[in-house]
Amino acid sequence: MRAIVIERFGGPDCLVYTELPDPEPFAGQVVIEIKGFGVNHAEMHMRRGEWAEAAKVSGIECVGLVKACPGGEFPVGAKVAALMGGLGRTINGSYAEYTRAPASNVALIESDLPWEVLAAIPETYATAWTCLFRNLEIAEGQSLLVRGATSSFGQAALKLAVNAGAQVIATSRNPERFAMLEELGARRAEREEPDLCRRIGEARQLDAVLDLVGNSTILDSLAMLRRGGRACLAGWLGGLDPIADFNPLAQMASGVYLTFFASFVFGTPGFPLSDVPLQQIAEQVAAGRLKVEPARVFRFDEVPEAHRVMEANKAGGKMVVVLD
Repeated sequence: MRAIVIERFGGPDCLVYTELPDPEPFAGQVVIEIKGFGVNHAEMHMRRGEWAEAAKVSGIECVGLVKACPGGEFPVGAKVAALMGGLGRTINGSYAEYTRAPASNVALIESDLPWEVLAAIPETYATAWTCLFRNLEIAEGQSLLVRGATSSFGQAALKLAVNAGAQVIATSRNPERFAMLEELGARRAEREEPDLCRRIGEARQLDAVLDLVGNSTILDSLAMLRRGGRACLAGWLGGLDPIADFNPLAQMASGVYLTFFASFVFGTPGFPLSDVPLQQIAEQVAAGRLKVEPARVFRFDEVPEAHRVMEANKAGGKMVVVLD
């Protein structure tokens, strides 16, 4: 099969095309003929050698057709999505014509949507849905602040929350992107700054905050919540530096909740991928109730270019790769 391997750690040129044996089928795992996959920041960090683990073949998600499933969990030929479960980290991932994923990290996603649209769903929407409806328990009419909303993850969360009837405020460092956020359904947009709590009129009144900026803003996010409000930390757009001298007694308001979610737990006990309604999300897209369009679509022979675009922060949303 055709595959892309990380020849050495470094820039996009370290992604090299080669031929590898097709993955063999094993019980409890699913061999997938890949039709498309999303391009994620995690894969950029793996390529650079900045991640704790990086498989020879990168790629943490894909959509495609079941080629083999010895355990019978999925019928051969079914359309499926796969994400995490070690893909791209401890086992060869989706930058190839075929991959083998744990059955616990595979879900049916039968749909007539084109592959490039289906490829934009799995990792981004599974993570956004879990943050919103499991960690934050968002309900219709509640107020939500999404920090870092112009990222592909942020845009997905914004659209899902608006679709569920939440009143969403979205942030961006770039005021030129405010109009785009409002077109996606945000009640309004605010400029992202570390002391947003001092400027926003809803300070100490918000029901929930989804913080994708990270450690540099999470204390400010906690200060915006009403009693009983929830903040979910789920991204590090502002960098990975830890919070210095965090003292909950002095820096957290009484009665607020701080939660965390990372998508690598999908497929583990307590976090089954079957908990995420990927099939329903695809049906909402097909019905026009949810807009899921990739910002950029690349061919398989353009993956290094996709990484260059991602590294230059010019993606503008979710980027996907479609195989011939």
